[in-house]
Amino acid sequence: MTTQQSTSDLRAAHPNLNLNGNVISATFTIPLAPQYRKGADWELKPRRGQSALLDSFAYLSSDDTPWNHTVVAWTGEIEEAQDVPSPPGTPPRSTIHMSSLNSLSAPVPVDSDTRLPTPPISDGLWVSKEDQHRLEEQLARSTKIRTVPVWLADDNETKEDGIRLKDQSRWRRYAEHDLYTLFHYKQNEPSDGRRERITWTDYYRMNQKFAKKIVEHYKPGDIVIVHDFYLMLLPSMLRQRVPNMYIAFFLHSPFPSSEFLRCLPRRKEVLEGVLGSNLVGFQSYSFSRHFSSCCTRILGFPSDNNGVDAYGARVQVGVFPIGISAAKCESYAWSDAVTEKYHALKKLYEGKKIIVGRDRLDSVRGVAQKLQAFERFLEMYPEWREKVVLIQVTSPTVTAEHEDTEKGIGTRVNELVMHINGLYGSLGFSPVQYYPQHLNPDEYFALLRAADIGLITSVRDGMNTTSLEYVICQRDSHGPLIISEFSGTAGTLKDAIHINPWDLNGVATEINNALIMPQAKRKAMQESLYNHVKTRNVQSWIDHLLHRLVHVLSRQKDTRTIPLLDRAVLLQTYRDAKKRLIMFDYDGTLTPIVREPSAATPSENLLQTLTALAADPKNAVWIISGRDQDFLTRHLGHITTLGFSAEHGSFMKEPGSDEWINLADKFDMGWQAEVMEVFQKYTDRVPGAFIERKRCALTWHYRLADPDQGAHMSQECQEELVSTVGKKWDVEVMTGKANLEVRPTFINKGEITKRLVSTYNAKAEADGFAAGNVDFVICMGDDFTDEDMFRALNGLPETEVARDHVFLVTVGPSTKVTLAHWHLLEPADVVDCAALLAGVGPGGDAHQRQGQVNLAALSAVEGQIPEEEKY
Repeated sequence: MTTQQSTSDLRAAHPNLNLNGNVISATFTIPLAPQYRKGADWELKPRRGQSALLDSFAYLSSDDTPWNHTVVAWTGEIEEAQDVPSPPGTPPRSTIHMSSLNSLSAPVPVDSDTRLPTPPISDGLWVSKEDQHRLEEQLARSTKIRTVPVWLADDNETKEDGIRLKDQSRWRRYAEHDLYTLFHYKQNEPSDGRRERITWTDYYRMNQKFAKKIVEHYKPGDIVIVHDFYLMLLPSMLRQRVPNMYIAFFLHSPFPSSEFLRCLPRRKEVLEGVLGSNLVGFQSYSFSRHFSSCCTRILGFPSDNNGVDAYGARVQVGVFPIGISAAKCESYAWSDAVTEKYHALKKLYEGKKIIVGRDRLDSVRGVAQKLQAFERFLEMYPEWREKVVLIQVTSPTVTAEHEDTEKGIGTRVNELVMHINGLYGSLGFSPVQYYPQHLNPDEYFALLRAADIGLITSVRDGMNTTSLEYVICQRDSHGPLIISEFSGTAGTLKDAIHINPWDLNGVATEINNALIMPQAKRKAMQESLYNHVKTRNVQSWIDHLLHRLVHVLSRQKDTRTIPLLDRAVLLQTYRDAKKRLIMFDYDGTLTPIVREPSAATPSENLLQTLTALAADPKNAVWIISGRDQDFLTRHLGHITTLGFSAEHGSFMKEPGSDEWINLADKFDMGWQAEVMEVFQKYTDRVPGAFIERKRCALTWHYRLADPDQGAHMSQECQEELVSTVGKKWDVEVMTGKANLEVRPTFINKGEITKRLVSTYNAKAEADGFAAGNVDFVICMGDDFTDEDMFRALNGLPETEVARDHVFLVTVGPSTKVTLAHWHLLEPADVVDCAALLAGVGPGGDAHQRQGQVNLAALSAVEGQIPEEEKY
C-alpha cells in the first residue's frame, strides 16, 4: 500500500477531519549531535539515550506508515569540532575508538561524543547564517528522519549574518533541575527564588520558540505530537496560535501525585500548558491518574479516569506503554560481533551465575539499593558466595544540573562496592564487578545475552528500555527478569518478578528464587515476556497513540476550545496601541466569589494595579459590574481615573466625574413590587437566602443557603418569574453564581461595551486621546452576564476595531460555554495580567520586580531577560 493510498484511507475513515497525512513530532533535542566546522559540512553523530523514541521517529519517517513525518527539535549544545593535528608519537588523548588489548577485559569507555573538558567560551560560539543554513539542509535531506532545528538564543544574539550561542545549557535547566527532580519524587532545597525566575523565563521562551517554529511549518490537517517534560507549555502555546490544531502530548517520565506537584511554584502553568492538547498520554495508569487528580485538586477542573474538562473541551487522557524496536534489537544482539563477545564473557565467568545491572548514575535508578540487596543476598544465602557475580554498569545521568548529586551517589556506590568485595571477595574473585562508563552496543548486548538474571531496582522510573532489551536477549537462555514495581515498565511486564527495592530481604529472596527456578518455569515466563515485547514494540506504540488521537479528534470535531490567554501577544498588542479600552467585570473577575457579597472588597494589590493602569493617558479603564453605585463608589471611587458602569449597565460614571448617569430613569419600575413578592416567598422557604435591592434590578442570593436546596428552589423561582412577571413586563430573569436576578431587558453589559467603543472612537486628541479608532480592547468577565459584552464586541465591524486587537477573556470554571476567545483560571490571574500591562510588580508597585509568569511574557516580547530583572 502506498503512502498516498493510505492517507486517502485515513480521510475516508474520518471524513469529518481534515487529515493531510503529515505528522510533526516536537522533541527537545534533534536525533543527531552536531559538531561545528566553520564553512564546512557539520559532523552529525548519533545522540545517546532515548533509543525507543528515536526508533519511533525512524518508523514514522519510513515507507511502513501512511504518514509524512517531520521532527522539530533544538540543536542541542553545539561544540566546535577539534581538528588540530598532533605531533608524531603523541599518545592518544583517550582510548576512544581503540580496540581493547584484551578481548576478555572489562568494557572500556567508548563514548565517541565525550571530549576532555574545555573552558567555556566567554562570549559564546558564533555560527554564520551560511553555516546555519548548511545544517538545516543536512537535516532536511536526511533519508532516515527529516528534522527542522530550532535555534535558541536571545534576540540580540541573533543577527542577519548569524547567531551567537551563549550559555547553551540554560535552556534545559528548569526542566532538568525543577521538573525532572519533582517528577521523580525528589525535592530541591528551598531557595530565594532568584534562580527560578531566570530558569522559568528561559523555559517559557524556549517553548515559545518551539511554537513559532512549528507554526512556520504547520499546514491545516497536520498532527502535532509533543514529547516529554521539556515542552510542557508547548501544547497550550500551539493552541493559542492555531485553535483547531490536532495536538497530542506524551510524557516519557513519571508524573507525581498532587501532594508532590503542589510543591512546584509553577504547577498551575505546567498543567495549563499540557491541557492545550487533545490527548495526553502516559507510560502507566498511575501516572495518568495522578495527572487527572492534579488537574482537579490544583486547577479545580472536573476529571475522571478518561480525561479532564478544560477550557470548554474534553482533554482525553490515556495510557500508552512505550516499547522498543524489538526486531532491530534482536538482529543486533545476534550479530557476529556480539556473539563473539558473548562467548568470551561466558568463558570469563565460567562456572558463575551472572546478574546484570545497567543504569544511569542517578538516585532514582536505585543502584545503591541494588548493591545493598545483593549484599543481603550473600549474607542470607552463603551457598551462593563465589558462585554469583553482579556486573553493574553505570553511565552518567542525562540531567546536567545534578553534578554534585551524581558525585555523591558515585561515592556511595563505590563505597558499597568496596565493602561487598572486601567482605565476600578474595584475591582471585570479586563478587561485584563495577564499571562506571558507557558500553558500546556490542558489549552491551553481549552482556545481556550472557546474564542469568536481569536486576532492575529503580525507585522511580518512567520507561526502562534495559528490561525490554534484556527480554529480547534472553530469547534462548530464558534468564528471569527481576524488576522494581516502581518502574513504569513493570506494569506491562506482568510475568517478570516484581520487587520493592526498599525491601532488601525481599529482593534477596527473589534473587535466590530466580537462581533456583526450574527450567520449565523459566522458559514459560520468558516466552510470555518475549511475545509481549515483540508485539508491543515501539511501532505498535506510536501506531496506537496516533490511532487513539484520530479517534478522539473524530468525536470532538465540533468542540470549540478556548485557549489560555497568551500574555506575550497581549503585551505586544498593548504596547503597539495608542488608544486602549480596558473593561473588567468585578465579582469573580477582579475579586473571588465569596459567600457574603459585602465581603468581596478589593485587595491593596488590586487597587494599586488599577491605579497604575488607569494612570496611563492612552488607557480608558472601566469597571462594568452588577454591583450598585454605592458599593463601587465606596471601594473604588477614590481612583478618579476609572470609569464605572453599575447594575449591569443601568448607571454610568465617566472617569474624572462625580456624577452617575441613570440610563433607566424613564423606564417603568412597577415590575419590582411583583418580583419582590415572589422573592420574599422563596426567601421565607430557604434558610440563608436574602434579597439585594438595586436601583434597577432585584437579586435573590442563596450562596449562604444549603447548596442543593438553593439550586433547586432557584430553578423553581425562575420558572415562576418567567411565567408571570416575564410575560407582563419587558424584563429578563437571569441565573448567576448562586443568585437569581431580574432586570429590564434593554439594560445589559453588552449595550454598555458598544456604547464605550463608539464613544472612544469618536474622542479626538482634544480629549486627551490619540486620533482615530480604538486599537486595543480587552474585556474580562466570569459569568453569563459578561457574555453580553463578548457577544456585543464579537459583533463589532472591523471598521470600528480590528478583530485581532480585541481580547475577550473569560475567567473561572473550565466547563463553561463562552463567546470569549481566551481563558484565565482565576481572579489572581486577571490582576496579574493587569500588572503586566501596567508595568508594575505583583503588589502593584512600579519599583517591584515582575512576577515569574509576567517576566516570562515580558522576556518573550523583548527577546531577552531585562537586565534589571536578573538580580
